[in-house]
Amino acid sequence: MERTMIKDSFEKSGKVLVKGWVHETRDLKKVRFLILKDISGRIQITGIDGKTNPETFELLDNLNRESVVEVIGELKECKQAPGGKEILPESITVIAEAINPLPIDTSDYSKTELPLRLDNRAVDLHSQRTQAIFKIQSTVGSSFIEYFTNKGFVYAHPPSIISSSSEGGTELFKAKYFEKDVFLAQSPQLYKQMIACSMENMVTITPVWRAEKHNTVRHLNECRQMDIEMAFADSKIVMKEMEDSVKYIVEQVIKKNKEDLEILNVNLKIPKVKYLTFAEAKSLMDKNKIKIRDDDLTGEAEKKLSELYSDTLIFVYDWPMAGKPFYIMPKDEKADAELSEGFDAIYKGMEISSGGQRIHIPELLEKRLKANKLNLKDFKSYINSFRFGAPPHAGWSIGIERFTQVLLDISNIREACMFPRDRDRIIP
Repeated sequence: MERTMIKDSFEKSGKVLVKGWVHETRDLKKVRFLILKDISGRIQITGIDGKTNPETFELLDNLNRESVVEVIGELKECKQAPGGKEILPESITVIAEAINPLPIDTSDYSKTELPLRLDNRAVDLHSQRTQAIFKIQSTVGSSFIEYFTNKGFVYAHPPSIISSSSEGGTELFKAKYFEKDVFLAQSPQLYKQMIACSMENMVTITPVWRAEKHNTVRHLNECRQMDIEMAFADSKIVMKEMEDSVKYIVEQVIKKNKEDLEILNVNLKIPKVKYLTFAEAKSLMDKNKIKIRDDDLTGEAEKKLSELYSDTLIFVYDWPMAGKPFYIMPKDEKADAELSEGFDAIYKGMEISSGGQRIHIPELLEKRLKANKLNLKDFKSYINSFRFGAPPHAGWSIGIERFTQVLLDISNIREACMFPRDRDRIIP
């Protein structure tokens, strides 16, 4: 017999073969229940003393939770069973037995703290709540790629090993590459610009690494970024692309992950959109007596903006030049401009993205590198790539774990990362 996924079995009748994990068992003496789960759902297996063959009935009382089993049986209507159907088993075969007790509780009512869950992530991934998070994250990533590839963007794959900083600063992970020192990429930034300057529009989801020694609920030292870069574009064009793509992603999650959202008790709405200059945002903070720097917003300021504009994707543009990386275009292409063509996007109280128009003029790029005290030699190939016909271009990135955290109102970003890496955690 061919395996039937549990969700599909509810549409069938007669004999079925299902495979999955033991979620729960109950023994009522004359009747024994097994709740079987796979990635698509759950179904009740019901053994009845005197009707179910004795070997199978006995096994129903000796199954450890999370053991993998195969069940062949007759599908029957049952109003009391979850989903309105149950399977009366003809045979149950244990494929892989789980140890008892499990290192953590995987039940729907688990109170296991996050650090212990992460220590035992392979087991934690069995839980319905954890699976719901990553099923939604899967929709986020696939919808992001779908939105842009449907618009003709090239799905590209930039390198993760680089010879020098792509963002400036010193927060890089150093590695040995044969006889040379290399670094793990902070960003695909420089490479996606090169791609856009030849193939026009690119999209990617790629891992990046940051060596900052922070320990917060919103940062990881390894994450995955959803990036785009567009030729013949400025900051306004790519902000509009983010607006439309985020709306599309949220729409797809609402459409495809209804049950997962219910499990997480999340009521999603497609966001409204608000555009503010940095000066306007600063003025709002002054009115609310929230102090911010002259070139950046604080976490408190991001939360306040989302309180003022609820269920809204907020773009803060005309960002001060001092608060943006060397490759962001100064306002009006003036080397000494105080404002930039950079922006941040804030959603549900947290920054989810930074982006903007890039510098495509080699001489201006050299000036900005010098102003940021970066060595021109380290960026020679990057600078030279703009000497061969480079159009104006712009782009942005959104961390998929950060976006998942924000979207689902998760308190700690580590819960939105399958195998998080921070300054204390490198296993499992």
